[in-house]
Parts: sequence; structure tokens; C-alpha cells
Amino acid sequence: MYTPIYADMPTPWAVGFQDLGSPTFYGLVELHDHVLFYLVIILTLVSWFIIRGMLMNNKIVYTHHHHGHLIEFLWTLAPALILGAIAIPSFRLLYLMDEIVEPELTVKAIANQWYWSYEYTDYADPVQFDSFLVEGPVRQLNVDNYMVLPVDTSVRLLITSTDVIHSFAVPSLGIKLDAMPGRLNSIGFMISRPGVFYGQCSELCGYLHAFMPIGIKAVTMDQYFTWLASQ
Repeated sequence: MYTPIYADMPTPWAVGFQDLGSPTFYGLVELHDHVLFYLVIILTLVSWFIIRGMLMNNKIVYTHHHHGHLIEFLWTLAPALILGAIAIPSFRLLYLMDEIVEPELTVKAIANQWYWSYEYTDYADPVQFDSFLVEGPVRQLNVDNYMVLPVDTSVRLLITSTDVIHSFAVPSLGIKLDAMPGRLNSIGFMISRPGVFYGQCSELCGYLHAFMPIGIKAVTMDQYFTWLASQ
């Protein structure tokens, strides 16, 4: 099921993002690149001023020592404009991530110490199963039962916990939401391509916190109905 041409899991010595698996994660990467553009400009300008000041410190003669109102205005205005240019796309992305548009499928993820339970309750015969860590080719990420979801389908994920605070996180899909005892959190997403996506609980939830992986299999609609019938 897993397609090795995609990096949908942590890899040794990786410093970049995992491969895009959803429009949500595409928006996160786009925002990252947008912010990085301004960071490179700021780093270049600040480095230039520092190096210039170090090399020309003994050659500059200050004949007039007074406040430069223009330069003070500019170095106050420039950071404000940069923060605005960063904030506007950030707020837009946050709004889009919180928006759940006409979900075609609802799945409930229940966190336990230390495993996940999934419930598909849209059907006359609800599908329920637990997902535990097992040995496999992917270290500490293989599970015995994967959450199976169809691609190109609007999914609403309801997340809660039975004991302590957990966190449902799948990097390739741009999903990260806390599982709170006594509270139901929700997030909407759509998977762009078939594959196997891995994540982990991202909240320190106890002694076996590192052994609570998340496995999602994204399949075509026909394969999803076949799996559903087998359950």
C-alpha cells in the first residue's frame, strides 16, 4: 500500500517537510515560504549593517550628533509593514483550516493510554476498532489497524480523549489537534492522493507516550467501499 516515492513519514537526517498530502498542508508550506522570504531579506539587511559597521567603524566621523527622525520613523514603519504582510496570510490560513465545508464522511478518533480508537458512525452498522503499535518496517509507527479514508473526500474528524490530554498529529496532512477529556474537538481536511500517512501523539501523555502512533491509509472510493464491506 505504501508508495516509497513519497516521504509520508519521518526519515533519517531529514530537515525539510514531508511530502504534501492535502490542501491544508500545501497552505502551510506556502505560508512557510512566504514568511521565509521576509526572513531572508531581514537577515541580509541586518548582516550588511553589522559587517559595514565593523569594517568602517574607524573611518566614520560624526559631525552632528542628533536624533534622525526619518530613520527612526522608517525602522518603526518597516517592521509594522512586515508583520502585517505575515499576519494577513496567517489569519487567512487559520480561518480556512477551521472551516469544515459540507463533510462527506465523519470519523471519531478517541485517544487512550496508549492507543487510538476509531469510530465510523455515519452508517447503519457503525464501524469501530482499536489501533495499537506493532512491529514493522517503519520504526514505532506501524499499527495493526489503520484508519482508512477515501481520497478527494471532505472528512470531518472528531477528536476526544478518555483519560489525559493527547494530540492527534499527521504532518503530511497538516493535521494537529488536541484530544481533551470531556471535550469534542473537530477538524476538516481532504486527502489529495492515495498513500499511507503516519503520525504520532504530540502531547506528553505519560510513560508510553512515544508508543502511540497514528496510521492512515488513503485509498480510492472503490477500495474504501470494499474495506467498509469487509468490516
